[in-house]
Amino acid sequence: MKKVLRLSFLATIAYVLLTFFAGLRAHSLALVSEAGHNASDALAIGLSFVAVWFHTRPANDRKTFGYQRAGVVSAFLNALALIVIAGWIAVEAIHRLSAPAAVEPRLMMGVAAAGVAMNGVIAAMLWRVSHDVNIRSVFIHMLGDTLSTAAVIVGGVVILVTGRTWIDPALSLGIAALILWSSIAIVRETLNILLEGTPRGLSLLVIRETLEQIEGVEDVHDLHVWSLGSNSHALASHVTIADIPPSESNLILDQINAVLRERFRIHHTTVQFEHVVCETAHGCLIPVDEPHAHHHHGHSHEH
Repeated sequence: MKKVLRLSFLATIAYVLLTFFAGLRAHSLALVSEAGHNASDALAIGLSFVAVWFHTRPANDRKTFGYQRAGVVSAFLNALALIVIAGWIAVEAIHRLSAPAAVEPRLMMGVAAAGVAMNGVIAAMLWRVSHDVNIRSVFIHMLGDTLSTAAVIVGGVVILVTGRTWIDPALSLGIAALILWSSIAIVRETLNILLEGTPRGLSLLVIRETLEQIEGVEDVHDLHVWSLGSNSHALASHVTIADIPPSESNLILDQINAVLRERFRIHHTTVQFEHVVCETAHGCLIPVDEPHAHHHHGHSHEH
C-alpha cells in the first residue's frame, strides 16, 4: 500500500506542474482547474501516506485503540480542502464565461491525454487496495480526475472544430461539481465515524433482534456500536440472562461474539451480563423491581 501511494504521489506532483504551466500557456481554465484538482489529489495521497504510517503504529497506554482514526481524519481534512478548491474553480469558471478567452485546444488535448493515462493507472492501482475510507477517498479523486481529464480532451476537440471557447469554463464547472459531489460523500462518512455514529450499513434494531434470538438471552439494552477506524467496528452492550453460573454464561457469550463476528463483522466487543431487569440510566444501574438487590455478573469480553 505504501509503495502504491508513493508512486502515485510522485506521478501526481509531476502532472500538476505539467498541467498548470500548460494551462497558463494554452489560456485554458479547464487545464488550470485540472492542476488544482490534481494538487488536491497530491495532498490526499500525501495525507493518506502519513495516515497509513500512523495506522501501523501499535496501541499504547495513551492511545489504547492505537491510531486507527488517523486515516479517517486525513480523509476528512482532504475532503474539506477539495470543497474549497471546487468553489474556487466554479468562481473562476463563471468569471471566464462572462469574459471568454482564446484557448489552444491542441495543447489542451495533449496534456489531458497524458493525464488520462496517468490517472487511469493510479486509479487502477488504488482500486486493489481501496477497502479503507482513507485510500478510497484517494481512489475516488483519481477516478474523478480520469473522467474530468477525458472531458477536457472532448472539450478540446469541440473547441478545435467549432471555435467556441465558452466550452472551456463550462467544462471547469462540470469538474467543480464532480469534485464537490465526491467530497461531500467523504465528509459525511468520515464525520459519522468521528462523531461515533452507527457505522454505515449496520442497524442497531437488527443487531438487537438478532442477539435476542440467541438461546439464553432475555434482553439486550444499552447497546452501542461505533467505528474505531473506517474498517473496524466496536460494540458495547448490557445483556440480561438467567441467574446462572459463569461457566454456563460463557457459552452464551461465545455465541454472541460468534454472531457479531460472522454476521456483522464486529470483532471488538464488551458485553456485560445482568439477571435483573433494569432501566437504562447511568450505565444501567437502577433495578426496576428490587431497589437493593441488583446484581450482575459484570461479565465483560473484549477482543
